[in-house]
Amino acid sequence: MSATDPIFDVKNVTLRFGGVTSLNDVSLQQQRGEILCVIGPNGAGKTSLFNCLTGVYRPQEGSITFSPDESHSVSIIGRAPHRVARAGVSRTFQTSRMFNALTTFENVKIGVEARQKTGPIGAMLRLPRTRHEERDSDQRSHELLEFVSLTHRTNTLADSLPYGDRRRLEIARALGTNPKVLLLDEPAAGTNPSEKLALAELILRINSELGISILLIEHDMKLVMSLAQRLVVLNFGGIIAEGTPMEIQENPKVVEAYLGTAEKAEN
Repeated sequence: MSATDPIFDVKNVTLRFGGVTSLNDVSLQQQRGEILCVIGPNGAGKTSLFNCLTGVYRPQEGSITFSPDESHSVSIIGRAPHRVARAGVSRTFQTSRMFNALTTFENVKIGVEARQKTGPIGAMLRLPRTRHEERDSDQRSHELLEFVSLTHRTNTLADSLPYGDRRRLEIARALGTNPKVLLLDEPAAGTNPSEKLALAELILRINSELGISILLIEHDMKLVMSLAQRLVVLNFGGIIAEGTPMEIQENPKVVEAYLGTAEKAEN
């Protein structure tokens, strides 16, 4: 990872909804290969930032540049979410969004097939490329289920999965789009301690073994501090601090944002 190789470059982004400012002049960079965590109290603007990075929201001011590799960059603003995904940005959500009536295998395959090039005519005629892509998507789906330790759930309906397995399934489906950066929106929400530990191990493997940059929103500070190489702290739509986990833990502005006053944190 180069210190001058940003995969995301966000400059002066402001997002308003009527008279409410959700993001106020936000600028940040995520370096390629980095695990970057975005934290902050409820309503700080974290999910709004994710929605801007994935094309769901279009900010009124600023720029967002995504660089899938060192020689190619695209502007996210004005690009539809499916085109952002095709460029190499994938995400999960605060609440699990599975196709509950489909199996785990079918859910992952939907993610894999989002990257395929076969159109409706090719699918109907079962052209050679279509059959080749079908075999590839089946193989890739099985590989991803193995990677997230869900092989034993291959034919289980998503609706009947334990909550921790549903979280891992959502990550597997996101990985199916072959992303360069994976945005995880509170992946540990609702999980128990053992599920959190397994999730942390999975996130580290995605980063180290697959070489995927990770951008993480999470409220569980123990999990955040175990994963983050660097943190950005939002409050009231603006960045109040950024730095290493140790720097953030000792930052009085961060303590005040979470606990009300620095004095309260000392008592």
